[in-house]
Amino acid sequence: MVKMVIAVRKDVDMGKGKIAAQVAHAAVSCAITSMKKNKMIFSLWMLEGQKKVIIKVDNLAEIYKLKDELDNAGIINQIITDAGHTQITPGTVTCMGIGPDRDDALDKITGKYKLL
Repeated sequence: MVKMVIAVRKDVDMGKGKIAAQVAHAAVSCAITSMKKNKMIFSLWMLEGQKKVIIKVDNLAEIYKLKDELDNAGIINQIITDAGHTQITPGTVTCMGIGPDRDDALDKITGKYKLL
């Protein structure tokens, strides 16, 4: 099984619509990267229904800690920053897309986080 995980910062004040938009940005960004870098995993993810799991992280430091772990494991990840047109200061990191990749590979790194 293959999935994508999106890690959303709890310390950034975003409405539900803003969170949805940021999660969508992360999913699209990771999907495009996966299409280019790992076509087999991307194809499996598409065939299996594009599973996405949304988790919450405490703050920016946690995003960068996750990024380091994911980079070391060779897992696709994309940090998303807001353009600042509505609720948030321009350039604020809001979330991070992770994968798609094998469930077990992602669970080793992201499994300890609570769902949003």
